Amino acid sequence: MITAAALPAQPPSWKRALREAFRDLDALLDHLGLTRAELDLDAGAQAQFPLLVPRGFAARMRRGDRRDPLLLQVLPQAAEVLEVAGFVADPVSDLKQTRARGLIQKYAHRVLLVTTGSCAVHCRYCFRRHFPYAEELAAVDEWREVVAAIAADPDIHEVILSGGDPLSLATHKLRALTDQLARLPQIRRLRVHTRWPIVLPERVDDELCGWLQGLAWPTVFVVHANHAQEIDASVHAAIERLRGARVSVLNQAVLLRSINDSADAQGRLSEALLAAGILPYYLHLLDPVAGAAHFSVDEHAAREIVTQMRAKLPGYLVPRLAREVPGESSKTVLL
Repeated sequence: MITAAALPAQPPSWKRALREAFRDLDALLDHLGLTRAELDLDAGAQAQFPLLVPRGFAARMRRGDRRDPLLLQVLPQAAEVLEVAGFVADPVSDLKQTRARGLIQKYAHRVLLVTTGSCAVHCRYCFRRHFPYAEELAAVDEWREVVAAIAADPDIHEVILSGGDPLSLATHKLRALTDQLARLPQIRRLRVHTRWPIVLPERVDDELCGWLQGLAWPTVFVVHANHAQEIDASVHAAIERLRGARVSVLNQAVLLRSINDSADAQGRLSEALLAAGILPYYLHLLDPVAGAAHFSVDEHAAREIVTQMRAKLPGYLVPRLAREVPGESSKTVLL
C-alpha cells in the first residue's frame, strides 16, 4: 500500500480556501480588472443562483478578458432570466427516479446519492441548479434510509456519490457513509462525481487520501473540467495525490457555447487532462436546464467537433459524445 509519505506535500486548508472564495460579483470583477458596464449582467440571475468562485480558480482567468472561458462559466448573465421553450427545472427527470430520499436510480445495478447541495463553485449551466436539496438529501438521517434501500436490493453493485458535490462534505462524514456501505456484500465499486480537484484542489488532502486508501472497493473519481485553462500545477498535484491513493480519474466535460465549442479547444483540453493523469471520458451535450439556454450547442455542431478530434488525436484522447435522455436505460452515446 502507498503511504501518505509517498504523496505530494499536504496542500493548504481547503476549508479556509472555501471561506475566502469570491461571493461578491464586484470583488471578482475588480480582481479581474473588469467593470459591470463591460458585461451583460443581471441582478436577478445572481439572486436566483448566487456567485461562488474559489480564488485559485479565479487566478486562472485572464485579467481584463470579459470573454475568458472560465469567467463565462460562473458569470451571472442577463440571458439566464429569459424563458426558453424546452429548458426546464428538472431536465433529466431526477425527481421521477428517486427510490428513497436522496437516492436516484436511472440505470441498472447502480444508484446515485445526492449527498449535499453544496459545491466549491457555482457553474451557471448546472443541471441541478433548481434541485430541491432541502427535501432530497441522502445524508439527512446519517445515511440510514439510503443504506437500508441499497441493502434491500442485491442487484445494486455500484454507488455513485454526487450532489451538489460530495467533497463539500467533511471527510469524516464520507467515511461514516462508506463504513456503512462496507457491510453490504453486493457493492463492488464506488464512484465520486466531483469538481473540487479541479476548482479547489486543496480539498485533496492527507485526510481525504487516507479515507480513499482504506476503502474496500475500486474507486473512480469522475472530475469535471471544461477547458484546458482550468488545469494548472495545483490540479496536477491533486490528481497525483488521488492516483497515489489508488483512485482512477476520468473527466466529463459539458460542451458550452463560446467556451469550448471547437475541436481545437476540446483537443487542448484532452491533452491537458492526460498530462495531469486524467482520462477523457464523456463530452456531454448541455442538459436543457432553465437559465442555461445561452450555453447550448446543437447536436450537428457537436458531432462535427468530435469528428475533427478523431482525425487529429488518438482514440483514447477523444471523449464519447453523449446526452442524457430521461427514461433511457443508459446515457445516449452519439459518437
